[in-house]
Amino acid sequence: MELTVSRGIIDTYFNKLKNNLELDVAIVGAGPSGLVAAYYLAKAGKKVAVFESKLAPGGGMWGGAMLFNQIVVQNSAIPILDEFNIKYEKYEDTCITCDSVHATSALIYAATKAGAIINNGFIVEDVVFQKEEVAGVVVNWATIIREGLHVDPLVFMAKCVLDGTGHPCDVTQIVANKNNIKLNTPSGRVEGERSLSVEEGEEATVENTKEVYPGLFVSGMAANGVSGSFRMGPIFGGMLKSGQKVAQLIIAKLEQC
Repeated sequence: MELTVSRGIIDTYFNKLKNNLELDVAIVGAGPSGLVAAYYLAKAGKKVAVFESKLAPGGGMWGGAMLFNQIVVQNSAIPILDEFNIKYEKYEDTCITCDSVHATSALIYAATKAGAIINNGFIVEDVVFQKEEVAGVVVNWATIIREGLHVDPLVFMAKCVLDGTGHPCDVTQIVANKNNIKLNTPSGRVEGERSLSVEEGEEATVENTKEVYPGLFVSGMAANGVSGSFRMGPIFGGMLKSGQKVAQLIIAKLEQC
């Protein structure tokens, strides 16, 4: 039985890994916008994998605010909550509240049930850059990077890459810094995140969700960091709508290929 357990894990894991070396979409970061995007993309029949550096997917949504595990969502994002079967309570006229653990769990479950693969414990340390386009991701185990070990990575090819890494916007930083290219931003570079302003930050999250370089899209807080807009704290309507929007943009691009 001991060998059966080990063989079962190794055989099925590496089959899953090999089957996802060529993707329609590689999503970096399993925060709320990345999970929502993964759900809609997989639901549309796209081959999508998510790469998350931490053990647990979900990003900053798990902890609510200061570990008070409730979050606020604007009424405009309620249709997305309904699609994910997330329970919520009305709070004042413009928003609702819900349990952050319940909501995050629902996003993870829906994305994987739709067919998205989540690779946890993976760090994307670089991208594949071919013919002046982003064409895949270069990955390693998060533990290898954190230990500072000199171990070469592996590659997943993808028609589109989504930077959903949150505040640091890691993938876009890498692409801009290493390849001396001009992004679809005011300065052509990563603008950097501004301080907190809830309403402006929420609106900008959706507005800044876009393709910033051929093959490279941004969503969630990465979108605001790249375009120089505000953070917004533990309100998540913009994050959910950003994930939905970027999925629509990527689907449209893939259908043109």
